[in-house]
Amino acid sequence: MSTAYQYTAVDVDGKQVSARIDAVSEADARRQLLLQNLAVQEIKPYTSFLRRDIGGKSVSKTEILHFSRQLGAFVSAGLTVIDGLEIIARSTPNKAFAVRLRQMRDDVREGMQFGEALAEHKEILPRYYLGVIRSAELTGNIDQALDQLATYMERELEARSRIKSAMTYPIVIMCMAAMSVVILTVWVLPKFVQLFKELKTNLPWSTRAIIGFSNFSQNYWYLYILLIAAVVGGVMWMRRTPGGRKWKDRMLLRVPVIRDIVTFSAVERVCRILATMWESGVPVADAMAAAVQGADNAVFEERLLAVQEAVLAGEGLAEPLGISQVFPDAAMQMIEVGEATGTLAAQLNNAAEFYSRELDYKLKRLTSLFEPLIIVLVGITVGFVALSLVQAMYGSLGSGQLKQ
Repeated sequence: MSTAYQYTAVDVDGKQVSARIDAVSEADARRQLLLQNLAVQEIKPYTSFLRRDIGGKSVSKTEILHFSRQLGAFVSAGLTVIDGLEIIARSTPNKAFAVRLRQMRDDVREGMQFGEALAEHKEILPRYYLGVIRSAELTGNIDQALDQLATYMERELEARSRIKSAMTYPIVIMCMAAMSVVILTVWVLPKFVQLFKELKTNLPWSTRAIIGFSNFSQNYWYLYILLIAAVVGGVMWMRRTPGGRKWKDRMLLRVPVIRDIVTFSAVERVCRILATMWESGVPVADAMAAAVQGADNAVFEERLLAVQEAVLAGEGLAEPLGISQVFPDAAMQMIEVGEATGTLAAQLNNAAEFYSRELDYKLKRLTSLFEPLIIVLVGITVGFVALSLVQAMYGSLGSGQLKQ
């Protein structure tokens, strides 16, 4: 029985290709693409929106975090991986995750390594996860590796949560401002328009402009729907296509305040991934591949690929990173010190902590800039409409056209 796979690959001309292919397994899909002279960058089972909706609840990163923490504690306490998987499967409220955990349990019971059993469900795991587990199996430190992974994921989720929290308030205020304008132009102004027509008064330019905007909104309301659809489509294009994602990331890195937030966030993730994987004994090739993918920024990924090739060629990390010009000077100094003293993993952790604090500061600064700016814009918008109506009413009173 064949399965549909979604893939991203590079053809012989260096162009990036994204499409779907039917194959009996991922290995078969890769073989077919290789025969088509395509270098696979990413491949995963394809699931349409309808199938995702019907297929049950997905597995969140928070659930993977708790799973890692619990299984690490069970193994450290002397339980087998099989027993740990069974206990977690019974306690998790996510039925889809429980099914996967029992499949892992059965695979391990039948003789599979834990890392191999996890690999059967790699679509729910972070990209760096399997490399750490496989390396830990060689040293027998699975409990420590699971605890390290849980700690890293916890920090990553905290960083993402800070970004979302910082952006929530400005977005809510902007939505409220938009609703205020809609209410004024669609429901309030039309009532005054009829009154002004009966009075036949000369309206100030501001009132005429608002009335014109109100008439336009009522007569061409469908244009707003098309605009919203275009914005939603643009967002989906930027999130789901390689070209859109690259364009979005490039634009964000050109906006003064946003640029620092995006850079610090990517640097923190890359440093934490590299530190976690090198502390766990993961091979350099796997660690760099995970760091490139974990950057979560197309511009960083593109430049870090060159760094990865240089590291695999034995050139070290600091010099290729300096050439790439994606890491700030402070991070570069820490990495250079780490390479010179043999404490690279520790210095990477220090860099991650430093940029985590810097990210907090930048987010607070961004919020402090947005809040008064948006409040002022809302006040100007509502005040302009109210003042225009008051001017029109006083103009009518002054000309004696309002009768007692």
